Amino acid sequence: MTVSIQPAVSVRLLLIASLVLLAACGLPRSGPNKSEIISGAVERGGNTQVIYVNDHVTRASAFAPSYGFSNSFRAAGQVGADEIRAGDVLGLSIWENVDDGLLTSLGASSTTLTEIQVDSDGFIFVPYAGRVRAAGNTPDQLRQTITARLSEQTPDPQVTVQRVAGDGATVSVVGRVGAQGVYPIERPTRSLSAMLARAGGVAIEPEVAVVTVKRGNDSGRVWLTDLYGSPTNDIALRPGDLIVVEEDQRTFTALGALGGQTRVPLGNEVINAAEAIAMVGGLNSALADPTGVFVLRDEPEGVASRVLGKPVRGSQRFAYVLDLTRPNGLFLARDFIIRDGDTVYVTEAPYVQWQKTLSAVTGGAATADSLTSIGN
Repeated sequence: MTVSIQPAVSVRLLLIASLVLLAACGLPRSGPNKSEIISGAVERGGNTQVIYVNDHVTRASAFAPSYGFSNSFRAAGQVGADEIRAGDVLGLSIWENVDDGLLTSLGASSTTLTEIQVDSDGFIFVPYAGRVRAAGNTPDQLRQTITARLSEQTPDPQVTVQRVAGDGATVSVVGRVGAQGVYPIERPTRSLSAMLARAGGVAIEPEVAVVTVKRGNDSGRVWLTDLYGSPTNDIALRPGDLIVVEEDQRTFTALGALGGQTRVPLGNEVINAAEAIAMVGGLNSALADPTGVFVLRDEPEGVASRVLGKPVRGSQRFAYVLDLTRPNGLFLARDFIIRDGDTVYVTEAPYVQWQKTLSAVTGGAATADSLTSIGN
C-alpha cells in the first residue's frame, strides 16, 4: 500500500522539523540573554553576585580609586640647591700665602683643580688634604673642611669650592613630554611642575594626561589638571625620581544590543551608566531589552561587603542589573558610576530571538513551497 503525502502536509512537516532543529541548535545572537546571566548567580550555584541596582547599591558601590600623592611624597622637603651629592663635579681654587707653596708653582699664588668628581661613596681627593667627604655638604662647608686640613701643611690657605655640574641630583623624565631625558635638580627645577616645564611640557591633551612619580619602591600619580589645580600635588623632587607622563589608560567595554561595541576611554571624568550607554550610541531600539542592562565587574572586598550587607573574603564577581523600565530606572542609571575595566552589556529582547526563529522558519517554508511547485 502506497501512502501519498500532499504538498501542504510536506510544508507543515518541514515547519515542525525546522522549529525542532532551531530549538536544538539555536540562532546567532550577540551574547547571553538575561535569564542565562541570572542563572549564574551564587544563589543558583554559580559564582557571580547578581544584584539589581537600587539606591543602596548606587551608594555602596560608588567607589572610584582616586589619584594623588601619599604623605611621604608631600612631606619630602626640597633638595638644597647647593647640597653636594655623589656624582657631582666640583671645581677648587686654592691660594697660598707663600712664594713656593704646596700646590702653587714658583711665582704663582694660586692653583685651580677642575672637574673633580664626587665618587659613589661621596668623597673627593685633594692633594695634601687627603680623601675628603663632600656629599651632604654645601660648597661652603666643604671649603671649610679643606681649608682646615691644608692649614696643617701651609700657612693661611684660602679655598673656594664651586659645583660645576650637578649630575649627582638628577631625575629622569620619560613618556609624553616635549624632551625626554635626565635633568639635574637645580634651584628653578626643584618641584614637579617646574621639572615638567624644563622637559618641554606635556605633549598630550591635559585632560587625559596622568603624571606618575616613582621613588624607590613607592609611587604616586596625579592628573595633570589636578597637579596645576592644587599646590599640594606639586611635590618636591628627590634625586633618582622617575617621572612618567602618559595618557590615561582607563576604559570600559560596551557589548551587546547597543549602538556600538567597543572599548571606550574614561578620561578623567566620572562617568555614570546612562552616560556610558549614550557614549556608544544608546540602546539599539530594534534589539535591546531595557530590563536587561548589565554592568559586569570584579569588586574589591570592602565594596563587595558594603553592597551585600555582610562580610565577604576577597574580590567578588558582580553582575549589576539595571532595569530602565522601572519608574526610577533612568535615575538609578544616572547615579551608578562606571569604573575602569567595567563591561556594560545589554541583552537582546526576548521577541528578537522569536523573530529570528520565525524568519528562519518562514524562509525555510518559502523554500519548501518553491521546491514543491517545481516538483509539480
